[in-house]
Amino acid sequence: MFLAKVTGSVVSTQKVDAMVGQKLIVVEPLRLNDKTRAELIGTGRTFICVDTVGAGEGETVLIVQGSSARFTEQTKKLPVDATIIGIVDQVNVGGAAVFKMGQ
Repeated sequence: MFLAKVTGSVVSTQKVDAMVGQKLIVVEPLRLNDKTRAELIGTGRTFICVDTVGAGEGETVLIVQGSSARFTEQTKKLPVDATIIGIVDQVNVGGAAVFKMGQ
């Protein structure tokens, strides 16, 4: 699993039937700032994920990849490699909050 920030969405009118109706989201993975260890920062990479929880742009989300991406009820029969499985409220590291929703 990893944390990511929702940065956009994908519109695809031509796709396999199994993917019709699936919301596709663009995310940037996050990591702990090595210098301050007080915040999450972007990695500069981009992934496309199927959204199973109704995430929106700017939100921090929890993502699974690989075979785990097909373990949700919504994705078990889909050809996907990355799935959003949660919207993050807070991240604590070393007893301190490095992320809080809305801040």
